[in-house]
Amino acid sequence: MTTDRTAGEAAERVAGVEVRPVAGNIGAEITGADLAGPLDEAVVALIRQAVLRWKVVFFRGQRLDHAGHVALARRFGDPVVLGRRGSVSPAGFPEVETTADRLELGGRFGMEHAEWLDRRRHTLLRGWHCDHGARIDPPAATILRAETVPPYGGDTTWANLAAAYAGLSAPVRAFVDGLRAEHRLGVGYQPRPGDDAYVRHLLDHQVASVHPLVRVHPETGERVLFVNGYYLERITGVSRPESAALLEMLLEQAVRPEYTVRFRWEPGSVAFWDNRATMHLAPSDHTHVGAARIMHRVMLAGEVPVGVDGRPSQAVVGTEPGRW
Repeated sequence: MTTDRTAGEAAERVAGVEVRPVAGNIGAEITGADLAGPLDEAVVALIRQAVLRWKVVFFRGQRLDHAGHVALARRFGDPVVLGRRGSVSPAGFPEVETTADRLELGGRFGMEHAEWLDRRRHTLLRGWHCDHGARIDPPAATILRAETVPPYGGDTTWANLAAAYAGLSAPVRAFVDGLRAEHRLGVGYQPRPGDDAYVRHLLDHQVASVHPLVRVHPETGERVLFVNGYYLERITGVSRPESAALLEMLLEQAVRPEYTVRFRWEPGSVAFWDNRATMHLAPSDHTHVGAARIMHRVMLAGEVPVGVDGRPSQAVVGTEPGRW
C-alpha cells in the first residue's frame, strides 16, 4: 500500500484503487475499483479498512446488477435474507431490497406517501436512523446502489457516531457510558384521527430492544454514541422529561455539520457504510421533482451490540439474533 498526500489529504492506493477522504471526519471516495469484476484480496482489505476508518465510502460509475450486488456483499460478510419485501424488489434475489417499495407503504394503510412520511418524520431529527436499529442485532453494514436518480435533490447524509461521541466533553462521556436506551419500531409516529391501520400494524408487529447508549465497535474498539432519531424511544432508568432532554442534546451533537457528509447520487453510484458507527438521513427534497429515485440495498448481518460495561443489548419484543 502506498500513501500520498495531496492538498493536505491522505490518499491510500492499492493496485490502482485509491481512497480519498471527502470530509474531515467521515466519508471517502474510492476510485479505480470495478465492483462488478473480480476484486483481489488486497483491494477487498483496502475497502474494508476504508469503511472502518471513514464510516462510509462512495464509488461512482459502477455497473452492478442484482447478482453482482449480492456477490460484492458476500466479499465483506453475510448478506441478510429478508423475509418480507415490497412488490418492486427483484424476485429471485431475497437479499436485495428496492427502496421504491417504500412508496407503497402509505398506500397499504390508506395514506398518500407524503402524509405517511409527514406522520413518521414530524421533527427535524426524526428521520435520522441506522438501518433496523430496533432489532437486537442491527445490520453491520449496508451497500446501497443507485439505478435511477432525479436531476436534482435526493442526496443522502451520514453522521459519524464515533466522532460525535469523542466530541462530547469528558464528564458527559462518562455519564452516557453507563446508560441504556429502548429502541422501538414506529417511535413517534403521529396517528391519524380515529382508526389508524398503521397503528394497528405497529401493535401487531412490534420490534424493540434495549441497547447501550454507547456501544463498543466490535472491530475498531471505538466507543460509538448509539443514538438515532427514528427508533429511539427513551433512555431507561431516567424520567421521560430527563430522557427527552438528553436525547435532544445527544442527537444535536451527532448531526453537527463537522460530523457529517452529504453525497450526490448518480446512476451507478454505490455507497457502502458501517451501520454500527453511523446514522443517515434519507432525503425528502426530491418528491416534488416528479422524477424516479430507484435504489437497491443489501445489508450485512450484524452482531448484538455490547456496551462499555461489557453487557450486551437485550431483546424486548419481536426480535432475536439472526432471525429476520
